Amino acid sequence: MKIVIPAAGAGKRLYPHTYTKPKPMVFVAGKPIIGHILDKAIDLKPEEVVIVVGYMKERLIDYVNENYRRKFRRISYVTQEQQLGLGHSIYVAREAVGDSPAMIALGDMIFKGGYKEFAELHRCNGQCSGSIGVKEIDNPRHYGIVFTDYQGRVKKLVEKPKRSSSRLGIAGVYFIEDSPGLFRALEQVIESHTNGEIQLTDALQKAVENGADYHTFEVNSWYDCGRPESLLEVNRLLLSEQKPSRKRIDHSIVIEPVSIGKNVTIENSIVGPNVSISDGSTIRSSIVEDSIVGLHSEIRHMMLRSSLVGDGVVLSGKSNTLNIGDSSTIEF
Repeated sequence: MKIVIPAAGAGKRLYPHTYTKPKPMVFVAGKPIIGHILDKAIDLKPEEVVIVVGYMKERLIDYVNENYRRKFRRISYVTQEQQLGLGHSIYVAREAVGDSPAMIALGDMIFKGGYKEFAELHRCNGQCSGSIGVKEIDNPRHYGIVFTDYQGRVKKLVEKPKRSSSRLGIAGVYFIEDSPGLFRALEQVIESHTNGEIQLTDALQKAVENGADYHTFEVNSWYDCGRPESLLEVNRLLLSEQKPSRKRIDHSIVIEPVSIGKNVTIENSIVGPNVSISDGSTIRSSIVEDSIVGLHSEIRHMMLRSSLVGDGVVLSGKSNTLNIGDSSTIEF
């Protein structure tokens, strides 16, 4: 089995943080989003990991090569020259995937468990064209929606319907046994496409019309890292799963769970709970709670709560809730 990770988008919903980095490189709980996704994929021992890259791809490729090259049999990269949607992103990986079964894992979704658990649920569906992870949701107009029959077979898929009798939202993880069938369906959708993004949901529907036998499996907890308000929720979840940092900080108080990177300086401060501080950052005479601090940033004389701070930021002043991009300097 191969793993396909579409990670080419610009991540506009995460501006200003994605002005200077691709969305999968946004930090949460001590490492970029792509790092958490790859960590959870190691146990699957895939034949190959295929990462679809595009926007600011060099930064993502450098990080993955430096930190994960030895953890997988093979990692390859496919470039999506134009960001034409998730369906197109998967289609450009067709030669790298070939006839192999594939797991598709979205580059901005993190799950509480690992993908190995999902693989077991897929296998329980028996012989089929593939399995789609789903979760009961309240707002179907924001998701791809799956309709099933009484035996759990997929009858129909619709992308962001205005009204829906089904509440089964697509959770961002797919196991595809018939990869050639999906790529044929994607090609049909692309050939008939006129405007807007090319949706993977539409291709899966076309595959069903062509005779594909898809089933579903339930995903208990999913976390969309594509929105600023959800990043802090994901940060709390991942920090709760990690072992305590056990770093001793003189003249400061650290309240677990926290993630403290390399070469971090903390002086006369209270840090935590639910704080992630990336490499090379400094916290002085401050209180930081429920926040993410990027690389090589400096915070002094601040009280931060529920804040996202990018890379290379300097903050000095008073209490606030902030969403600050990279390379900023703010003084109050």
